[in-house]
Amino acid sequence: MQSVSDDPVELRRAFRAGWSPRSTARLAPGRVQANLVILPRDAALDFAAFCQRNPRACPVLGMGAPGERILPAMGVDLDIATDLARYRVWRNGEPCEEPLDVSELWTADLVGFLLGCSYSFEWALARAGMELRHWATGTNPPIYRTNIPCVPAGPYAGNMIVSMRPMRPADAIRAVQITSRFPRVHGAPIHIGLPELIGIDLDQPAGGDPLPPGQDELPVFWACGVTPESALRAARLPFAITHYPGAMAITDLWNADLAD
Repeated sequence: MQSVSDDPVELRRAFRAGWSPRSTARLAPGRVQANLVILPRDAALDFAAFCQRNPRACPVLGMGAPGERILPAMGVDLDIATDLARYRVWRNGEPCEEPLDVSELWTADLVGFLLGCSYSFEWALARAGMELRHWATGTNPPIYRTNIPCVPAGPYAGNMIVSMRPMRPADAIRAVQITSRFPRVHGAPIHIGLPELIGIDLDQPAGGDPLPPGQDELPVFWACGVTPESALRAARLPFAITHYPGAMAITDLWNADLAD
């Protein structure tokens, strides 16, 4: 793909045609991006309860009916089986495939969930003039598993996963003020500084790209939409699908409309 459109419809068509960028973080500026979880119908109700009990990590933006691939409330012709840049297929609680398209795996009993994503509050931070170091390098923020337990629901359990952005103290305060207005996309940070208090070794990320804080910076942690991976590992479902980390569903919604 020689040039990248800012139009979410055109981007989804490009993904459907096989384009797979490493990250969707800076695509479609101002549009809401979302984490994806697809589950069999008999596992979906408990997962909906898990999201309701853990709204910081798993804020639900949209949910389909069983068998529904097209989610018109989220975007024109948005097909959750074809319109992401890459997927992860899970079997018995472990990721086993990373296809560009899951339409051949689709069945009439599957239920899709779109969950709020940190890319939306990053837009709000950047709009306020704050520097995001991983934007400058074209990488993803590091993610970490914490010792903070999620509230279980049915077979779903596990500890919260967080994303981290290093910030100077004054910027961290501004970030709290800005992101607290966006509870549907994780809201304010859940922890600032002292990573060991939530079970984190900054040198051991569980995903994303390394981003060590500078001498004048604090690590700032937000609840992360990768948390459902902890829940899927605990549930050990025979089958599930998620987005590939960094490859989000790009919707037609506007981030500005999510602000409280």
